[in-house]
Amino acid sequence: MGLQTKKALLTPLMHPARPFRVSNHDRSSRRGVMASSLQELISKTLDVLLITTGLVTLVLEEDGTVVDTEEFFQTLRDNTHFMILEKGQKWTPGSKYVPVYKQPRKSGIARVTFDLYKLNPKDFLGCLNIKATMSLLRFVSYAAQVTGQFLVYAGTYMLRVLADTDEQRSSKSPKPTAKGWFM
Repeated sequence: MGLQTKKALLTPLMHPARPFRVSNHDRSSRRGVMASSLQELISKTLDVLLITTGLVTLVLEEDGTVVDTEEFFQTLRDNTHFMILEKGQKWTPGSKYVPVYKQPRKSGIARVTFDLYKLNPKDFLGCLNIKATMSLLRFVSYAAQVTGQFLVYAGTYMLRVLADTDEQRSSKSPKPTAKGWFM
């Protein structure tokens, strides 16, 4: 009983596996990896990117910050993008490199993002995240509002025109008597 209690208290707490994205030095190969520790992430990255070199450096893809401590690794968000550098390779900004703090607001008709990853290697389907931004809906709503206003104004104008022509007809023609309407 005492051995089990000691074992339970002294074993380090395992963090749950989290999703990350990794690429090689020239960004020609990108993969999604689930890992709970820095060492596990490096090991899985070497496996999925088929890197056999033992000496590698893990950096943040966005700015090249070296990730070499478990404490720093645990503070990073899920889906953080990493780059693995072999000996002699250096981080360079990508062709579409935009620092996180200066990302421009993208406007377009629609943007849909699909993220598919497995929480456990034995999972058959895994997890699917779908993010959709639809500015098309805003545009259609605005167009419907403008069209509705146009129809209201056009209808009002048509009623005025028809009312004016009815008044002109009634003033020119004699009014029918009750006898003429029923016979």
